Amino acid sequence: MPVASIPLDIFSDPVCPWCYIGKTNLYRAMESRPDHPFHIEWHPYQLHPNLPAHGMNRAEWFEARFGDQEKAVEIAAAAQKAADEAGLDVDMGAAQRMPNTIEAHRLIHWAGLQGVQTPVVDALFRAYFRDGQDIGDHAVLIRIAGAAGMDPDAAARLLATDADRDDLIARDRDARSKGVQAVPTFLIDRQYVLAGAQSVEMWQKIIDDITTELGEAE
Repeated sequence: MPVASIPLDIFSDPVCPWCYIGKTNLYRAMESRPDHPFHIEWHPYQLHPNLPAHGMNRAEWFEARFGDQEKAVEIAAAAQKAADEAGLDVDMGAAQRMPNTIEAHRLIHWAGLQGVQTPVVDALFRAYFRDGQDIGDHAVLIRIAGAAGMDPDAAARLLATDADRDDLIARDRDARSKGVQAVPTFLIDRQYVLAGAQSVEMWQKIIDDITTELGEAE
């Protein structure tokens, strides 16, 4: 059992490969430290909030964003290499669309209310980076909700409305106004900010240090 409950707030976007890598390394560290003190909550941050509601063709989006195909290939190759080194089953070329992720963030929010936030986050990463699915598509999100133990019919009804959309956009903007400029960003105990995909070893050290401090405070 954890020795305490230290909040670990994670700002992430499910189309960010570094978020997937960072999440994987964090959870491997926690598995190696079963008495870790973290209580995790996922928070919205859209890397590309200005994408059309239904997303864009991914190749066209890369060309528009980076100006040439060579740069896009270089960026994808770097992310693929890092994912391979992390032991992730990822195909950076699988997805054909770059989705607007606000709908995925709405699902993550509702999953948090039902205690299945991390399984839904995991499923979104796998759907996009392994299976190449369009995680802006409601049908995909409804399947993910059902597989995670949520009521798929309730998810479908919510997705058909604007429920919580404005609130999540406001939370994203608030995070930016407070200094979150890239993802993943980790906020430990509402005090300490750690940006970027950290290694397993780094997280193990952080957990060990926190556990030691908590033990000394008892």
